[in-house]
Amino acid sequence: PHYCAVMRVFLFMSRFEKIIIAITGASHLLVHAMMLSLPSLILIIQKDYPAGLDIYGFAVSLSAFLFGLGAIPAGWLDRRFGGRNLLITYQIGSALSSIIITISSSFLGLIIGLSLLGLFCSIYHPTGLTIISQNLKSVSKGMGLHAMFGSLGSAIGPLLAVSISWIFSWRAAYFLFAMLNIVMALVTFLILSKSKLNINIETKSNKKSNKRALVYYFITNSFLGMAYYGFTTFMPIHLSLNTSSILAGLSGELKAGIFPTIVFLSGMAGSFFGGKIGEKFDKRKSFSLIIFINIPILLILGVVTNEILVLASIVLGIVYFSNQPIGNTLVADFSDNRNRGLVYGMGFFISFGIGAFAAGISGIVAESIGVHAVFPFMGVLLFPALVFSWLMFKASN
Repeated sequence: PHYCAVMRVFLFMSRFEKIIIAITGASHLLVHAMMLSLPSLILIIQKDYPAGLDIYGFAVSLSAFLFGLGAIPAGWLDRRFGGRNLLITYQIGSALSSIIITISSSFLGLIIGLSLLGLFCSIYHPTGLTIISQNLKSVSKGMGLHAMFGSLGSAIGPLLAVSISWIFSWRAAYFLFAMLNIVMALVTFLILSKSKLNINIETKSNKKSNKRALVYYFITNSFLGMAYYGFTTFMPIHLSLNTSSILAGLSGELKAGIFPTIVFLSGMAGSFFGGKIGEKFDKRKSFSLIIFINIPILLILGVVTNEILVLASIVLGIVYFSNQPIGNTLVADFSDNRNRGLVYGMGFFISFGIGAFAAGISGIVAESIGVHAVFPFMGVLLFPALVFSWLMFKASN
């Protein structure tokens, strides 16, 4: 039913708004498809480049850190070069980075390609979120639709990458990403050039940013970012190792693509409901409540197996991703319109750049204790997030 509701939301948008959602949504899909493919491919790439989970965890951290770090200058450049030009830069840069990964002949070459991919992908979020917040009438619903595209990318990226790797090789998966980005660059150049972005900077120019609320939001989101990278990096391996009674005939490599796809598809439902919750209820209270609900789910994931593990993972996908459209709308509520791109860039760096270190730390936990221990560890990290989300609420009253 919620997919029908999504279509109704989209159909009632203006033609201009549909173009915005289509281009930013497709770009968002590709970002997360590319960035979340590596965790599902680790077991396959290890055959070419043998290394421990701790090494691959830090490889994910490096790419993810640059994924966050580049968002700050991207947010600053948004006002100077425009969203359309930055979108095309992200698409072409990601295509070139994917080609470098495809032709890499050493582990170092792979790391360089992944790092460049993270850096160019970092351009997208501050650019795309700014375009949506400044050009859609219903920002919360627009953020919900946008988040659903990201969840879809998170879902189909690992499955697509693993399937292509199983048929051809893991290099072929990144070559496909390169081609898709080239196509998106052409589409953005041809379609968005005919639809001038109607950025109404003056509409909220008199509103000052709530700096205290933003600071508390950013700190809260840094812990959410840590939890995100912890569970997304090791969920494919965790599900492949602890679902022996489900799809027993499939290899661990295929399970590492199939099960995360199911989890991230459930995240689409979470993104949609998050947009609806942000429209109907106090976004600040909803933000804190959803963080609280994530904690017991992450704790449970560390002690269950098979069907219960898959079910708990699906629930986590719904709950965790429902917070993204709410959080992105809170940034719009707390910031003035003129500096929106820079604020989104700073927030994205704090969440994904700082949070990226959790992938490396989680790799150490996985090697020393076991992959299952990563998830309770991420749950514990969300307790400070609850405290800072409450401070954010107090600062915004």
